[in-house]
Amino acid sequence: MAEAPLPDLEAIRRAAARIAPDVRRTGLVASEHLSSRTGADVRLKLEIEQPTGSFKVRGAANTIRAAMDRRAVPGLATASTGNHARAVSYLGARLGVPVVAFLAGGIPDDRARALEQLGAVVDRSSPDQAAAITAAAELADERGYEFVPPFDHPDVISGQGTIGLELGADLPDLDAVLVPVSGGGLIAGIGLALKAIAPRTQIVGVCAERADAMRRSLAAGYPVPVPEVDTIATSLLGDLGTDNHYTFRAAQQVVDEIVTVSEEELARAMQRLHSEDGLVVEGAAAATTAALWAAGDRWRGRQLAALVTGNAVAQPI
Repeated sequence: MAEAPLPDLEAIRRAAARIAPDVRRTGLVASEHLSSRTGADVRLKLEIEQPTGSFKVRGAANTIRAAMDRRAVPGLATASTGNHARAVSYLGARLGVPVVAFLAGGIPDDRARALEQLGAVVDRSSPDQAAAITAAAELADERGYEFVPPFDHPDVISGQGTIGLELGADLPDLDAVLVPVSGGGLIAGIGLALKAIAPRTQIVGVCAERADAMRRSLAAGYPVPVPEVDTIATSLLGDLGTDNHYTFRAAQQVVDEIVTVSEEELARAMQRLHSEDGLVVEGAAAATTAALWAAGDRWRGRQLAALVTGNAVAQPI
């Protein structure tokens, strides 16, 4: 059976038009402390400016609006470590569609409360992210709801890829972009967009050491199950799924390098972003700046973009 095609540049451009009512074109600001540390021109892409506080609203909006173009959608079901479910819940409230969100039991209470405040019904009975995804898909099938997966879907990937379009337009001389990685929807979308419009730009993924499913999977040549353990980078928890159809193949094509950062490096990066750049971010969102700090002057003289992906802070900085 032939593999389903990955999203192309036109699909990502269609996504940009489709999600325009729901998302913001986010800011791109210079970071003086990171530029000084690295000798590079470091720009921070502030997805924390999105209405839900993270980039996830892009993929969720594209998936939901594309589904509503095809049929009447009676409800939405999703699974998430928090930010994706928050985006789906926000859009459900905005569009008048009920939402059921499945969270793994270990997800912080504040993330569940945020979903309930948006009107979602929250189910926390799943032991991990993989089980939550399965439960959400089963409920969607039972009720005729639209299942909005957190990463492994062409419409999700295309929505996240709109960040790549913005980076390509705003930084035509961009040498590399650093992207936090969990299931791979974000790096797949950005990579597919940038490799089409600026093929010389390097795509660098950053995993938390305690949540490095994509690193292990790329090294093995197939999606590798990874147990979930406590990490400050809660949004990077979960693996790719053994039946992954899109994000792993896309990562194989577009990711030039993948690195990991420790819990200590993540915590220090959160503190620096707060003290030096005035940004309050969650652990996962500090992954790219943690990697830049650890790299020293490796990127000297280059122009870099670092994704700052979310502000759902579960731990104090």
